[in-house]
Amino acid sequence: MSGAVARAKQQDHAIIAEGVYKAFGKVKALDGIDLAVPRGSVLGVLGPNGAGKTTAVKILTTLLSPDAGRVVVDGRDVLKDPAGVRSRIGLAGQSAAIVEEFSGRENLELIGRLFHMSAKGSRDRATELLESFGLTDAKDRRAKTYSGGMMRRLDLAASLVNKPNVLFLDEPTTGLDPRARSDMWGVIRELVAAQTTVLLTTQYLEEADELADNIVVFNHGRVIAQGTADDLKDTIGGDVVEFTVTDPRKLTSAVRAVTGCGDGDPEVDKDKGEITVRAGRNGSGVLLDVVRQLDAKRIKVMGLGVRRPSLDDVFLALTGHRAEEDGSLNAETSKEASGE
Repeated sequence: MSGAVARAKQQDHAIIAEGVYKAFGKVKALDGIDLAVPRGSVLGVLGPNGAGKTTAVKILTTLLSPDAGRVVVDGRDVLKDPAGVRSRIGLAGQSAAIVEEFSGRENLELIGRLFHMSAKGSRDRATELLESFGLTDAKDRRAKTYSGGMMRRLDLAASLVNKPNVLFLDEPTTGLDPRARSDMWGVIRELVAAQTTVLLTTQYLEEADELADNIVVFNHGRVIAQGTADDLKDTIGGDVVEFTVTDPRKLTSAVRAVTGCGDGDPEVDKDKGEITVRAGRNGSGVLLDVVRQLDAKRIKVMGLGVRRPSLDDVFLALTGHRAEEDGSLNAETSKEASGE
């Protein structure tokens, strides 16, 4: 890549990763990943536990060094100028980086001082963020008394004290109830509207569908697919027929009944009793065939219908399992990646 092209790419992209490799012992946590995130956009990073998502975030935020490859964040090389990178980014990890014995206000003021802000500047920024995140009434309460949703909001506020150009969110809504998750989505949309670039790792596929301009899918330390949500859905093609078997004892019989109705073998979620049949471009025809087969076996179902593929269907097709299922990084690798 010529110098002029490289500079133009850095101007257009807030995050650039090229051939990033990281191993822990014999296990390859990252095996040559490439990323390019345009400024003012959201990149959703999907993958099962152990796929390399958190390792990638740690490298992009200077918490780990890559064994090979090049990473530039907001125009700064993470190896050559880590301090410059840290001054331009915010990070909200899977575990809240909050001092629980301090109040919400004290936590934010402390972070401001760590960024070399004046005492008044820290107080003013803390007040601004507490108001923005609906935490003003609880500003003087110890953080350990906060609910899970309040703690996550405070943690996100803490990542914004320095007004970062690039924000890394590593599964920010894990454990939140639907209302708190929706509130967090609203905050993220406001940040992006203000031209903040966001890299979001998540196992909630509807979260990526709602927020991400582009999506990459990690598996075993590699990027195995990328594109918009619609691009990825188009990769598995056509409609799907989906239904839930009301009697768990008849789940196997239902699978046998609809085998051959669509493209390939039916996909089964035993815990939910759900069966999915890929219908290609003949959704209505496959639906009628499924109805006939189930009726012939007198199997009662609910929620029977045709729909477009979801990101969950894409994830299952690409990785062979659903997003919430664990990956294969061993305990030793996970421990090293977490810095323990």
